[in-house]
Parts: sequence; C-alpha cells; structure tokens
Amino acid sequence: MSRVARIPVTLAKGVEAQVSATEITVKGPLGTLKYPASRLVKVSVADGKVSFAAADASREANAMSGTLRALVAGMVQGVSKGFEKKLTLVGVGYRAQAQGDKLSLSLGFSHPIVHQMPAGVKCETPSQTEIVIKGLDKQRVGQVAAEVRGYRPPEPYKGKGVRYADETVVLKETKKK
Repeated sequence: MSRVARIPVTLAKGVEAQVSATEITVKGPLGTLKYPASRLVKVSVADGKVSFAAADASREANAMSGTLRALVAGMVQGVSKGFEKKLTLVGVGYRAQAQGDKLSLSLGFSHPIVHQMPAGVKCETPSQTEIVIKGLDKQRVGQVAAEVRGYRPPEPYKGKGVRYADETVVLKETKKK
C-alpha cells in the first residue's frame, strides 16, 4: 500500500466530508469542493478522519490511493484556509491592477493585457507591482498564477518579467567582446 495513503486525512474544525459512489465532497467555512471518486480506491470517513485504501493489489490502485489522499488533503486545506500565490512584477513601467474579476497588466507591450479570472479564483493587487491570487482549489490557483506569469516570464539577463514572490532568477552574464 502507498506510504502516503496510510496516513488518514484529519478534518479541520468545521469541515465535513461525504463519500458517495461517484464523488468525494468536502464542505467547510470557505466553500465546497468536489472530486470524482476512483473505483480503484476505497474511501471511508470516520471520527473526523478520511481513510484511503487500495481496492485491489494492482500497481495502479496503490498509486491512485496515494494520489487521492493528497488531493483530498488539499481540498480540506482549501475549504478551511484557502490557497494563495504571490507574484511580483520586475521592470520599469510594469504594473498590475485588479478590476473586479479581471486583472489588467502593463508589461511593456503596445497594449494592456486583461486576464479574466475563472470562477472560484480572486486576485488582489496590494501595490502596482504585486499580485495575490487566492482561491479554494490549489490546482486552479496554481494554474492561474502560471498563466499570468506566462505573459512575460523573467528573462535571464536583467531579470525583468512576472515572477513568483519566492522565485529566484539566476542572471546570466552578458557576452563580452
């Protein structure tokens, strides 16, 4: 059995999980998340803990039990605390501005870039060069942050571009004559 799946997921205060034949639902103070259940994994909820076990001895069932456990742990954290990614803009004239469910970016192009936020993901701009992306679903928050970073990834010579707040960009030395 997967080493990860052996550890049950402890439900935080105010969080409840329900398992049906087709999906796993986690409800908490911040919202509700659902994930389709796998026929390869047996999921059970008891005493504030969600336990996972492989349905058979196959390699796929073993791997899926650990994967499903990690996904449910992320769902529990999402509905209790939420997830956030911080991005910083480095470069002269690079600016960001949150306008409702849209993020307007000035990244040195001839036109502003407007990124529409998907449902369940919010963005804030504490300053013109900082972006905070928040949401319940870890995968969605990470995907939106990657899309925003993809508009102008940090370049290796001056380090200009959109980068994660904890990202370090190794700068290359310029070519010498």
